[in-house]
Amino acid sequence: MDRLTDDFGRDLNYVRISVTDRCNYRCKYCMPAEGVEFLEHSEIMRYEEISFLCRVLWELGVRKVRFTGGEPLVRRGLVSFLKELNKEFPEMKTALTTNASLLGQYAEDLVQANLHSLNISLDTLDPVKFADVTRLGNIDDVISGIRAAVRAGIKNIKLNTVLIRGFNDGEIGSLMAFAKREKVLLRLIEFMPLEDDVWNEDAFISGEDILKMLPEGDLWKAEKPHSDQAGPAKYYRNEKTGDSIGIITAVSNHFCKYCNRLRVSATGKLRTCLFAPEEIPMRPLILNEDSEGLKTLILDSIKNKPRCWSDVRAGHQHMSGIGG
Repeated sequence: MDRLTDDFGRDLNYVRISVTDRCNYRCKYCMPAEGVEFLEHSEIMRYEEISFLCRVLWELGVRKVRFTGGEPLVRRGLVSFLKELNKEFPEMKTALTTNASLLGQYAEDLVQANLHSLNISLDTLDPVKFADVTRLGNIDDVISGIRAAVRAGIKNIKLNTVLIRGFNDGEIGSLMAFAKREKVLLRLIEFMPLEDDVWNEDAFISGEDILKMLPEGDLWKAEKPHSDQAGPAKYYRNEKTGDSIGIITAVSNHFCKYCNRLRVSATGKLRTCLFAPEEIPMRPLILNEDSEGLKTLILDSIKNKPRCWSDVRAGHQHMSGIGG
């Protein structure tokens, strides 16, 4: 069986697939306030196409697929699709990245779809700041969604917080307390320079400084991650309380050497790196159900996966168009 191993020896067994570019929020770091031209429905892969793609990826050794957006839960029929996908690939780990605002409606069905993990983007608990940064969001919907997910029994729930100096760096303690109370795992993420019109160096906080900012900073010790903590985060455990927290140093101490992922846009374009400017169109082969042609295209494309994101940074990309 052909396997997805790039020229640097990295085994690529994890793919992120965007199912929509649409979202019920307009987060400042993700898309502009106005003038957004969303894709036509015909431009987005149908669920049948995504299933075919997953079938080919499985044959290439991919064992985890994360569905993203936009906000994936705004796409009609997503949960039913996940249930059918799980029936076909019961050993495939399926995951979802969401803003949690719609989880109150879908949490129990996601359990029935055998969802393996759930990442929730949450950058502030302050209602005023939340409404400002999301432009359309209500923090109460998010909190209700998180609680619905926990109550339904969804496993491996992580809160992802991008830490930005002057915006939410004063909320670390409250975010940690919230995560502990709701029984979810908090991960603090360095602010990545995806968009030059949003990112600025003064707002950046390194992972080293984040660790120093944790309450009882000297009690947090690095721990060896278990299977559910595989990925870019480095985890720390408080020696006194036993609490855990993750820190993702995507900029100051990147994890490119161990990168195991590829990304697919909602239009069926393959991106070998989040920062890579090139996107490889796969949809014609998917529409023709040309599995061998698609395998060849993917295997050829990963030869160009960069050693590190800093080698190829494109400089201006809106996250809603990439897929998170």
